[in-house]
Amino acid sequence: MMKMTKDVWTYIEQRNGKPADVSFELLSKGRKLAESFSGELKAVLIGHNLKKLARETFRFGAREAFIVDHPALKIYQTIPYSRIVTKLVEKHHPRIMLFGATFIGRDLAPRVASHTRSGLTADCTDLKIADVNYLRKDYKKLLLQIRPAFGGNIIATIISPDSPTQMATVREGVMEMLPLPNPIDGKVIDITFEPHENDNLIKIIDRHQEEKKVNLKAAPIIVAGGYGMGSRENFQLLYQLADILGAEVAGTRAAVDAGFISPERQVGQTGVTVRPKLYIACGISGAIQHRAGMQDSRKIIAINDDPEAPIFDVCHYGIVGDVMEIIPKFIDMYKHKLR
Repeated sequence: MMKMTKDVWTYIEQRNGKPADVSFELLSKGRKLAESFSGELKAVLIGHNLKKLARETFRFGAREAFIVDHPALKIYQTIPYSRIVTKLVEKHHPRIMLFGATFIGRDLAPRVASHTRSGLTADCTDLKIADVNYLRKDYKKLLLQIRPAFGGNIIATIISPDSPTQMATVREGVMEMLPLPNPIDGKVIDITFEPHENDNLIKIIDRHQEEKKVNLKAAPIIVAGGYGMGSRENFQLLYQLADILGAEVAGTRAAVDAGFISPERQVGQTGVTVRPKLYIACGISGAIQHRAGMQDSRKIIAINDDPEAPIFDVCHYGIVGDVMEIIPKFIDMYKHKLR
C-alpha cells in the first residue's frame, strides 16, 4: 500500500536564477496549508546554480529544498523537467503540490499530474484545507481548490478525494507573499540529474525574452478605467491623473477588448491581481471577474454614473457621477495640493 505523507510541495520557478514571485507566494500559502494538518513545507528547484535560491525558500517556511542542478537544465525544457518532477512525486508522495499558473507552470503541472494520476485544478484563486463528506464518505483534511468558473459567474470548489497527491496551479498575485521574521534552518537535498535520450528530442535554437514594462503588482496607487470611459482618447485623462499621483494606469477586460488600453495593464480574473494602497476605479461597473483582481486593495475609490453598479459594494468611497466631469476636478485639485 502506498505510504502517504503530509508534505506540501511548491515548485520554485526560475529563469536565469531569478525566481518568479508566484513561487514565494505559494510557499507562503503552502506554509499555512501544511500547518493546518501538521505537515511539512518543501520546495522543488530545477536548473543550474540554485543553492542561493534554495536557501531563500527557507525564509518562507520550507524545511527542505530538493535541488536538481545541472548545466543542461539551465533553461526550462518540458521533457526533462516533467520527468524529474514526476520521479520525485512517485518516490516521495507529497499530499499537495503547487505550481504557479504561469506559462511554465501550465506546461509542467498537467504532465506531472497525468503521469502520476493526480488530481489537478488549474488557475486557482484560493486554497483551503477542510474535512469533506462526498458520496456518503468522509474525507479528512482535503485540499479545497477554489477557482472562478463559467466565465467568472460562479466560484467553484473542486476536490480530488481519490488522488494520492492533490495538485493545483495558482494565479500570480492572489496569495500574499509573507516571509518569516527569521528563516528556518532548512535542509538542502541534492538530487543527481540522470539524462535520458528523449531529453534532446526538442532543442532550443534561440530564445527571445522581454522584461515586463509594467509592474502593476508593485504599484502603490492604481488608476483604473473600464468600458465606461468611452474611448481610448478619454483614457488619457487617467494617465494625467496617474502622472500627478505617481500611479500606474490599469483597465478592465472590457476596456482591453475595446482597445482603450494594452493587455499587460489588465486587472481581473484573466489579468493581474493587485493589492495597492489606493485603487481608483473609473467607469468600472464592477463585474465579479474584475473584482477578483482588485477587491483586496487597501482603499478603493469608485466613480460611476450608475448608483446600482456592483463596484459600490466593494469600494470604501463611492462617487456617483460622470467620470469625464469628475476626473478633471481630481486632476485640478491634486495639481494644487501636490505642488
